[in-house]
Amino acid sequence: MKTGGLGDVMYALPKELAKQNCDVKVILPRYACIPEKYQNKMVYRGSFDMNLCSDGRSFYVGIMEYVWDGVVYDFIDNQEFFTNGNPYTNLIDDIPKFCYFSKAALAALNYMDWEPDIIHCHDWQAALVPVYLDTMFKDTPIGRAKTVLTIHNLRFQGVYDKKMISYWTGLPDYVFNKDALTVKWLDANMLKGGLTYADAITTVSGTYAWEIQTPEYGEDLDAHLRYHSGKLRGIVNGIDYDIWNPATDPRLANNYDLGNVLTEKRKNKKALQEELGLEVDDGKFVIGLVSRLTNQKGLDLVNEILPQLIDGNTQIVILGTGDAQYEDSFRYYENAYKGQVCSNIMYDETRAHHIYAGADALLVPSRFEPCGLTQLIAMHYGDIPIVRETGGLKDTVEPYNEFTNWGNGFTFDRYESGLLLDAINRAKTLYFTNRWCWDEMVQRNMDKDVSWESSARQYRDLYVDLTR
Repeated sequence: MKTGGLGDVMYALPKELAKQNCDVKVILPRYACIPEKYQNKMVYRGSFDMNLCSDGRSFYVGIMEYVWDGVVYDFIDNQEFFTNGNPYTNLIDDIPKFCYFSKAALAALNYMDWEPDIIHCHDWQAALVPVYLDTMFKDTPIGRAKTVLTIHNLRFQGVYDKKMISYWTGLPDYVFNKDALTVKWLDANMLKGGLTYADAITTVSGTYAWEIQTPEYGEDLDAHLRYHSGKLRGIVNGIDYDIWNPATDPRLANNYDLGNVLTEKRKNKKALQEELGLEVDDGKFVIGLVSRLTNQKGLDLVNEILPQLIDGNTQIVILGTGDAQYEDSFRYYENAYKGQVCSNIMYDETRAHHIYAGADALLVPSRFEPCGLTQLIAMHYGDIPIVRETGGLKDTVEPYNEFTNWGNGFTFDRYESGLLLDAINRAKTLYFTNRWCWDEMVQRNMDKDVSWESSARQYRDLYVDLTR
């Protein structure tokens, strides 16, 4: 039921924490879109009614459990809130849903008599958990737990009418003040409330942790985050090597590793060109772009320069869905440059694996990027990332230095199409004129540890510090 990077994190991080001797439980809504084969394996753990609203209105809370890879998954079951096909619908429906979920998750822990040391919440959808814990659950068995709130994307905050959120949470009036939940006098901001009450705040890269304290990236919460900067830190995400590993990936035409990447990756490029109807030519420079098609991802820059990239030596492969303006423009470019550009306006996990394995370079020119997983996957598959120096992209991609022959990608700083074009041209120049340096960088990237092991260890250290 994943919709983006948060789904990847919530799969990989608990699994890695379990390997590092943490007792891990994940609490999720039991969405109707969860495949039936998993629904059928869930075990009923109990149910109860829970007061939620300020007028005493109560709701059913069911607990269904599923254990996998050493992690216990407990699903909060409520037909009224979670029968829609998608995890996220629209704000007016999502606000009550996640008010209910935040309180139900804590009530379920008490019901199951499971007392955690740390409750780790993610994004605005779970941001009320620290608020509830410090108010209504303070004197319950789980009241001693410390809370960590992770910001995956600050743009989404759960902001709505204060009266409505007050009604659906039943929280005491004193939390609705300008230092906690209240914004602009009449609205409440669920993420802001969580940031106030959490014991620690993390975000998914060190640079993004700094950026969100500035007006440019702070999404109107920069002053609030500066005030709470003492408990804010960045921990960069990893990727799950069980899923993203070119040596064992069952979706690839040819598997490869560090030892044979230079020969076997070419076979994957040929397979990709054949699959997508591109001109089959090992000598072409293939640029991949795997992304949600939204303005956050720098696609207006790509649109501006794409015709200048078509020079007879370059092919461009795009995969993703999103805003109609980008979907339509990339379709146009595919028709205009047949055999040189392929636009896959779809979500297709298998094709994503094929692009990572077959491309020479991967484009991530984001306007802002909290962490970014695509550049990490690209490096592990032997692609050279071409990225803008923002957020996690800046933290994970060291710009190539032609004088020292060191670095692992090509970067640009200001958000300008000319600088993106320059970065791509620098990459192409190295590829065509100094191939042994390019190949060394490919091998360097594949050798780089971008797994979850080190990231999970940093989270574990944070948990231990909080419980001392």
